Amino acid sequence: MAVSTFFGVGRLRPGPGTWGSLAAALLWWLLGAHVPEASRIAVIGLLMVLSVAIGIPAATLEARACGKKDPQHVVIDEVAGQLLTLVAAPIEWKALLAGFILFRVFDILKPPPIRRLEKLPEGTGIVVDDLAAGLYGLIALQIWLHFYVGTAR
Repeated sequence: MAVSTFFGVGRLRPGPGTWGSLAAALLWWLLGAHVPEASRIAVIGLLMVLSVAIGIPAATLEARACGKKDPQHVVIDEVAGQLLTLVAAPIEWKALLAGFILFRVFDILKPPPIRRLEKLPEGTGIVVDDLAAGLYGLIALQIWLHFYVGTAR
């Protein structure tokens, strides 16, 4: 299904999750460059909500079709989580790179309680654990931006 693989990005190797996160980060960058600053958070937030609302059923259908609990080629969850991490960040390369790395670290390590969220049924478990990783990434990125980048200006 095109949505679950984020239009084929999930078929890239190696590391389809990383490719999915990168695609989302680049989408965030492009939107940030073309959406007025006053509505940027709302537009990116809406895209993230849509990726969850459409992504959960799409991930469920794809997981059922291929017979795997959390297929690697399903990356709509990485898209949602990565967008959550970056939603309130300034459109700057440092924020993009830091947000990308932070999300991937939290998504891979799955600190508590993220790992428990994977146990939710089907597409919900596939997507919600990445949203939690995205929330951790959002918090860490905002702290970094406030204390590190904020003092460098």
